[in-house]
Order: sequence, then C-alpha cells, then structure tokens
Amino acid sequence: MKKNIVLLPGDGIGQEVIQSAKQVLEALSEEYQHTFTYETHSIGGSAIDEHGTPLPEETISACHKADAVLLGAVGGPKWDQNPSHLRPEKGLLGIRKSLGLFANLRPVQGFDNLLHASPLKEEVVKDSDLLIVRELTGGLYFGTPSERSEDGESVVDTLAYERSEIERIVEKAFQAANIRRKHLTSVDKANVLESSKLWREVVEEKKADYPEVTVEHMLVDATAMKLITNPTYFDVIVTENMFGDILSDEASVLTGSLGMLPSASVREDSFGLYEPVHGSAPDIAGKGVANPLAMILSAALLLRHSFHLESEACLIESAVQHVLDEGYHTADLNIKDGQQVGTEKMTNLVIDYIKSNSATNSIMSCYA
Repeated sequence: MKKNIVLLPGDGIGQEVIQSAKQVLEALSEEYQHTFTYETHSIGGSAIDEHGTPLPEETISACHKADAVLLGAVGGPKWDQNPSHLRPEKGLLGIRKSLGLFANLRPVQGFDNLLHASPLKEEVVKDSDLLIVRELTGGLYFGTPSERSEDGESVVDTLAYERSEIERIVEKAFQAANIRRKHLTSVDKANVLESSKLWREVVEEKKADYPEVTVEHMLVDATAMKLITNPTYFDVIVTENMFGDILSDEASVLTGSLGMLPSASVREDSFGLYEPVHGSAPDIAGKGVANPLAMILSAALLLRHSFHLESEACLIESAVQHVLDEGYHTADLNIKDGQQVGTEKMTNLVIDYIKSNSATNSIMSCYA
C-alpha cells in the first residue's frame, strides 16, 4: 500500500510526539511492506510565527492532496493575547472546516495499570472500551438564527439538521460498530426534540443495512448516568453535536489520563485528521518527557479508519498495552512499581514490540 501522510506538528509537545507517531508508522510499514510518504507543514502558533496566520494556504493545499493527516497539538500562552483571528485554535477549526470533517471519533479505553487514577472505582471502569461518534458540523452550534435581542432580554439558538447530515454520521457509526463488538447505542432526546425524532427514524432505517449490529436508542440523560455507573456496557455511541461534546468530555475522565486518549475527525470517503486529545503542554516542551502514546494511538486510528489496515492498527494498540503492562510509563502516568521513561524510550519500546510480533501477528480484528 502506498499512501501520503501530512504531518502537522503544531505547538509545544506536538513537535515531539508527532515524530514518535511517524517513527512507529515507519517501523510498521517496513514490517508490512507498505510505503508511507510524509510532508510536514505548519499550523497553529508556529504558523503564526512563521507565516502570520494560524492556517497557511500551503498547509490547506497539502492536506487536500494527502491520504490522511496527523496533527500534534496547537496553542499555548505565548499567543493568548493575540486577536481572535490570530489564535492557534483557529488553525485547527479552519482545517477541519476546509476538509469537510463531519464526524469526530473519540475512543475511550481503560488500561489496567492506570485504573487507579480514575475517579471511578477500579471495578467499575475496568475493561471499559467504547467509541463515541459525534456529529461535528451541524446542530445547535451552527444553526441560525443564533442571537440576542437588542434589549438583551431574550435570546434564540437554533438546532437544525438535514436528514442527509444525520444519515452520514449514523452510517459512519454503523461502520465503526461493524468492526468492533457490533453494539450501537444511538443517543438522543426524542421525548422532547423534533430533531431527535428524525434522528431515531434515520437510525431505524440504516440498521437494515447492518443486520449483525445490535441497535438501541437511549436518552442523553440516561446515557450520562450509565457512562458513570456502567461504562463497560457501551461499545459505540453515536449522537448529535452538543450531546456528543458533553458525553465525550465526560467519558474522557473515566480512564484517569488524557495522555492516553486519541481522536479522529473524518468524512464519508474515510479521509481523516488524527490527533491526541491532550494539549500542547508548553511547560514540558523540549524536555523529552512528553507522553507519546495518545499520538501513537492516533496513528493506529489513522490506519484503521483511513487506510482500513485493521491488523496493523491492532498491533500498535497491542504494543501500547504491552508496554504499560510491563510497567513502563512517562512522567504524567503513575504505574505502581513501574519504570519511568522519556518520550524517546517509550517510542522505542512500542517499536520493539511491533518488530518482535509482526511476523506472528494474526490479529484480524481487535474486537473479534
């Protein structure tokens, strides 16, 4: 397989962890005889410093020509006083919009050695492994009108969806469930909202195309409670923009470490932008201590969702699991009786596992 990947290191530790992901992909491509080529372009604060804009035209052009994009992180206090159009985050929002990325995929998985850091009891969060599929470009955040009256005494926000917008995000969720454990929970507020009633109609129509996937509907308030009381119940959750925003942030704290969480923003043709959930952490940038695992796991998502290389994605995830099971951890993690390592060592440990296990790797799916 030949694919071109654009790297957007961004700011802070993004510059370091994206190199870790590249090294892992290079090692994997050697083992599986893939050819991955790379272009590096600027975004965020570094782009402001170099080009006077958080999203240069050459970055946009390169991303449109690529097969997938890996992004490190953007932002930092250096640019906090900039006017709004010169904030690093504008680069991230701009590239998502330019590329038409309508679906946000946020996997949340509990690693045994890290469960003690979860705010939940270990027996509750143990074996948690779920994926939230959030609609990213419609709903309440983008509806018009959204305004306040001249006297300031009344406001209006509009929640609007076209059937086609719901169909494409639901389709993406069914595709994800079909390669995982084949259980899809559709979250809405159909007892109150007309948009949610249409949402349910679309889900019911789509499930005929995926007879092996078990489908259920759940109200958003019940889902929020169940995520805390029984997170292992869920496989894939699909929902609209605002509900997904809230639920994914709630779910992100279950495992006890943002440093382990990858994410993806994708569209219909499987093109996607992949990035860790964590920020740019400028206080530790350049010190060689950043945790690269969320970025490496984002590369696994790239292989799975954009390149459809399930075995290769599973091997990366198995490598991360193995390294943690062996007790290795970066400074942000706390594994009892473990060995603390830096960014480079952690990356090399993942690569060593990949090289040692690729020949005997017969994994067809992590969820088989």
